[in-house]
Amino acid sequence: MPLAPRGGHSPVLVTLDRTTPFASAEEAWFWTMSALVARRDGARVSAGKGLVPRPCEPDDVVKCLDRLYRQRRIELAHARIMRIWGERGTAPNPRHTSERGDARLWREAMNRLEWPLRVKGIITAAPAIPAGSPASTAEIIPFPRAR
Repeated sequence: MPLAPRGGHSPVLVTLDRTTPFASAEEAWFWTMSALVARRDGARVSAGKGLVPRPCEPDDVVKCLDRLYRQRRIELAHARIMRIWGERGTAPNPRHTSERGDARLWREAMNRLEWPLRVKGIITAAPAIPAGSPASTAEIIPFPRAR
């Protein structure tokens, strides 16, 4: 009796060329939290079953967060705020007095999570440069090639 899977029973994995990376660390985190909440509620999360193919699994984003924690780049308070607001599916609003402290921790955590996700190819969008800042009017000087 052959042990090969029958047609239609093996997972169809997508190459990285056909995946859609996230636009920001916030978007990746909200996607991760929705998958983790669904898993906690009993859903079976598996690769290649979503509407949009992504370049990672939810656990990959959590591993990046864990690494930042182990490197002491974020604290437990950051992770707690990320969990609370990630489950809500929205970022804290700094305009509300009661959410001001959470918004500061949220922004710090997202800024620190962005680089590891960018390096892994999970997010691709370049960081936004605010209009009128010195960086938006700076001249770009080409770097000479080494020969």
